Amino acid sequence: MKDLILKHSLINAVEHDGKADVQAVLGRVIAEKPELKKEIKKTIAEIKKTVEEINSWNIEKQKKEIKKLGVKIEKKKVEEGLPDLTDAKIGNVVMRLAPFPSGPLHIGNARMVILNDEYVKRYKGKLILFYDDTIGSEEKIVIPEAYDMVKESLNWLGINYHKTLYKSDRLPTFYEFAKDIIQKGFAYVCVCSKEVLRENRRTGKECKCRKNTVKENLSLWQKMLDGNFKEGEATLRLKTDMRYPNPAFRDRVLFRITERKHPRVGNRYRVWPLLETSWALDDHILGITHVLRGKDLVIEDMMEKFIWNLMKWKPAEFIHYGMLRIKEFKLSKTQARKDIDAGVLSGWDDPRTWSLQSLRKRGIQPQAIRNFIVGMGLSLADVQVPAEILYSENRKIVDPIANRYFVVLDPKEISVRGAPKTKKIEANLHPDFPRGKRTIPIDVNRIYVEKQDYERFKGKEIRLMDLFNIKLGDEVRFVEKEQKDKELKEMPKIHWVSKPYVKVKVVMPDGLTKDAITEPDIKNVKEDEIIQLVRTGFCRCDKSDREIILYFAHK
Repeated sequence: MKDLILKHSLINAVEHDGKADVQAVLGRVIAEKPELKKEIKKTIAEIKKTVEEINSWNIEKQKKEIKKLGVKIEKKKVEEGLPDLTDAKIGNVVMRLAPFPSGPLHIGNARMVILNDEYVKRYKGKLILFYDDTIGSEEKIVIPEAYDMVKESLNWLGINYHKTLYKSDRLPTFYEFAKDIIQKGFAYVCVCSKEVLRENRRTGKECKCRKNTVKENLSLWQKMLDGNFKEGEATLRLKTDMRYPNPAFRDRVLFRITERKHPRVGNRYRVWPLLETSWALDDHILGITHVLRGKDLVIEDMMEKFIWNLMKWKPAEFIHYGMLRIKEFKLSKTQARKDIDAGVLSGWDDPRTWSLQSLRKRGIQPQAIRNFIVGMGLSLADVQVPAEILYSENRKIVDPIANRYFVVLDPKEISVRGAPKTKKIEANLHPDFPRGKRTIPIDVNRIYVEKQDYERFKGKEIRLMDLFNIKLGDEVRFVEKEQKDKELKEMPKIHWVSKPYVKVKVVMPDGLTKDAITEPDIKNVKEDEIIQLVRTGFCRCDKSDREIILYFAHK
């Protein structure tokens, strides 16, 4: 693994003016040796270590080392970004976002949102936000607050949509379409039981309802609308080939009855179209030119194309992508809703939901999400990636702007014998940019370090960052010693806090909240500001009159 990482780190460094990138190296290493995904944390740690070392070399040394490995770098013409759309003309592209408001958008949904936005901007087209809020299954329900949460996330991501529509407002239009397709002889009302339908589909047998006349079907359809049938007693079905190889496509249901109340329109309607029915009509009416959707919606594609062909409507182009999964987390709005109702999760912005609200709360930047999604490309393959790839993109953005502070999560109190009676020190707010100073008070009899650091370095000489050297032990002693820069660089350094300190809470990605102590200047941090807890990670600050809460983003 080390040799593989060294090779790709050197290649990446030479290709990019001497500076290798952890994310790029990770991608190449995993591509060559996929089994390393099982040791992703160990792999990333080794990559970071190697990249840091290689980036400290000059370009001549990097080239010399890569030559020793016998690797020859060939300049290749790389196709970057997303592929062009088929039959797309500047100014004529119309696309749509179709979120089902069962909860806020999560990181997986962001792929659909951002890819649509990227294409519309490329072709100077129009993007429609179209809530797909038909009545779903009993498991997948419309949640009233989801409408606003979706808009909130779109605005945060910088998505420019030109119109907002709701499926629940369009039932009269769908009913006119149903009447039209019945009159043309393409659909019929079926009153067979679910068991009979299932068996007929399996055997390819046409049911007796298929022989109804247009007049009979129109009458039955009106009875569906008037409430003469109960839920499950009648459906409007499309006449396809009952011998079609895929039984699921045999006489598909177009409309069904549901008695459930809708959060926007109440019980005004009791007959609802299925997803593909509504899209076949609306994509035609709105002039949608390109439909970007997950590859799992194959049946929906077939249905739209079948209806467009029947009605002699111009078809849209379909572009598909695979599912995006974050390795460490399972993304499910349905399960998240259940866990919120059960009190397992604190709400939709709980870090374990991986909703865009939760990522925003943790300090993940919208541009980082966009870079992450576009970097995944447009592929039919399902993609499972470690969260570190997203974190790497975010780190590039927040590292230059995040002020540094010491925070101790698991404090061990020490008293430093023989230490100078210094009352305070000043430390840089940022190690690389002139961002000003912060003042850290010191009480040498009450210094707090991480318990883990104390156990790890017990018996050794270490440096308290920005302060002085000590030797850890049952008795902690001040070490007065002139040191060369090289010695100081190689010495272990740990962060610390002293009296007086400020108490804060740190909310971790796993939902656990840790009580911690930090330096008093943390009070100067503004609401929503991103900071770095030295040697711990980046956080977003959430302040109130009573307490400071830091939402942990990543290391």
